[in-house]
Amino acid sequence: MNYRGIDYSVAMTTTPGIWKWQFRIGDEFKAGKTETRIGLLAIRRVQLRIDRALKLAARVPS
Repeated sequence: MNYRGIDYSVAMTTTPGIWKWQFRIGDEFKAGKTETRIGLLAIRRVQLRIDRALKLAARVPS
């Protein structure tokens, strides 16, 4: 999937209600898990993390 130009993925694990996610911004790779039974909520949580990471990257001078 793509959000704000960032490719990311969200996948259900074998444990019900647990979703794995990952995305990359530049050289920085982020991955983790979120707990929810609703797939769209898992996607939204990853999008919020992407927003936070982009905001932080904009503040840090390169």
